[in-house]
Amino acid sequence: MPLSSLDRRIEAATGADIDTLWARRDRGALDEPEARLVDVHRQLVDAVTGVTFYRVMLHRLASGEHPVDDAFFESLDRTLEQLREAADVRDARARRVMAALEPIEAALGAAAGGEALSAADQAALQLITGGAKLYQHLVTGQLAVTTASGQRVSYTDLQHLEAAGLVSRDSGPPVHAGQPVELTAAGRAALLAARRQNSPPTTKAAAPGTWPATPPLRR
Repeated sequence: MPLSSLDRRIEAATGADIDTLWARRDRGALDEPEARLVDVHRQLVDAVTGVTFYRVMLHRLASGEHPVDDAFFESLDRTLEQLREAADVRDARARRVMAALEPIEAALGAAAGGEALSAADQAALQLITGGAKLYQHLVTGQLAVTTASGQRVSYTDLQHLEAAGLVSRDSGPPVHAGQPVELTAAGRAALLAARRQNSPPTTKAAAPGTWPATPPLRR
């Protein structure tokens, strides 16, 4: 169940669900823009909870359990005022979330229109999309990224993708236990753009009983 009306938009921009984002924030595994977004989103969720609380209070007052007297109207007026104030706080915090979200969405759009990915970068990002971790062999000390499919991405390729801002690595866990590697918003946008570019164009089928406008060439 969404915690706020902006959850889906946040998840689309960051490529992670809200629970994952909050957990990464607690570990210090987010970059500055996403960390700021999570902080203001948490404040928004608190405000949404406040609105829900006073709505429940209002519902209880209107349930018929209380006598309709002067005390009832005083409680009703007070609860309505508190609900109005809580809604104002919620709306103000929602605006802060949108202000923190817009630069991330802008970066996502810019990445989608940027330079095309090389075939090697596209293949590596595709592998990492399904889940990947950087491991260090305990005996040889060699570093390599193991993906969910069992295929590997070299550490050199990982460094290249990190430098390009296409992937990020959670450096919290020890390398021998595996450090999660994920696509950044820019990486997701670049991969999506590459998929669209490489997808074959669709041709509109002719209506039944009609001839094609241009007959196919014979070889």
